[in-house]
Amino acid sequence: MNYKLGEFVRFVNERREGFITRIIDESTIAVTDDDGFEIPVLASQVTRVHGKSDFTAIQVNKESTLKQPDQFISNGIFIGITDDKRLGSVVHFNLINTSSYQILFTFNTEKNQEFNGECSGQLNPEAMVQLYSASLNELDLWPKFHLQVLLYAPGKHEIKKPILFSDKFKAKDFSGTKKHDAILGKEAWMIQIDSEVPLIDPQKLKESFFRPSSEKIEIPNPGKEVDLHIEKIRDDYQFLKNSEILDIQLNHFKKNLDAAIVHKLQSIIFIHGSGNGILRNELHKIISKHPQVKTFMDARKEKFGYGATEIVLK
Repeated sequence: MNYKLGEFVRFVNERREGFITRIIDESTIAVTDDDGFEIPVLASQVTRVHGKSDFTAIQVNKESTLKQPDQFISNGIFIGITDDKRLGSVVHFNLINTSSYQILFTFNTEKNQEFNGECSGQLNPEAMVQLYSASLNELDLWPKFHLQVLLYAPGKHEIKKPILFSDKFKAKDFSGTKKHDAILGKEAWMIQIDSEVPLIDPQKLKESFFRPSSEKIEIPNPGKEVDLHIEKIRDDYQFLKNSEILDIQLNHFKKNLDAAIVHKLQSIIFIHGSGNGILRNELHKIISKHPQVKTFMDARKEKFGYGATEIVLK
């Protein structure tokens, strides 16, 4: 079997296609389809779809060549995690080199104390390589990642110690905001694996102890409308459980309601969607007992239907 993680394949005997997200054994792979389901299948029962994938399992920016830049960049090696726009349940792990070093790397996964060599290679400055693809539906089953990196540059330069990055990814690792990466050409969760331990600035530490307690805290004006849909609040919503999503939405609601009261707004609209009505009911429970709420109602049914609530403040 010569299939690799991240390749796009089509089933031979049925109308189904998707990404390879797991190598089960020598003859069996797992393919995640358009509906986000991971399906075990014999490798002999699928075929490659050429020109369909954004990446192959090992794809380096071939336009990048090893060259001496005007200014030597000693740090800048990242793992960039991107979601797949066609298959929302699939993410790709990429090794990105923005430093001036040429790097050699090995990538292994560990599961049940057993190690599996996934890939290895060489990466030039300003280049990337895809290491792994996985289904978010299998988050709890993801293996532990072990990435080893050696750094080399011609001429005079600082000798860098080898990098050993080991991690078992969890949902909380994706709680930060995605950033646009020029080499990937898209937004990604970026994890720098060669960052140095930051030094403590004694002056800033001293200032933090002696900062006046009465220092004014700026509370931004929430505006006339606040959208509580989870994708508007968090970039990592795909990794969150339903209970976590509800808690985040309620906290965002309370924060913006308090801000509206501070700024003495006459009214504010919260867009919660119709859905199953759970979020709407929770909001109505809170505002029905709130001492600063004069009344509330469904907001502009011609625009929102029953998907928004307008709160009139005292």
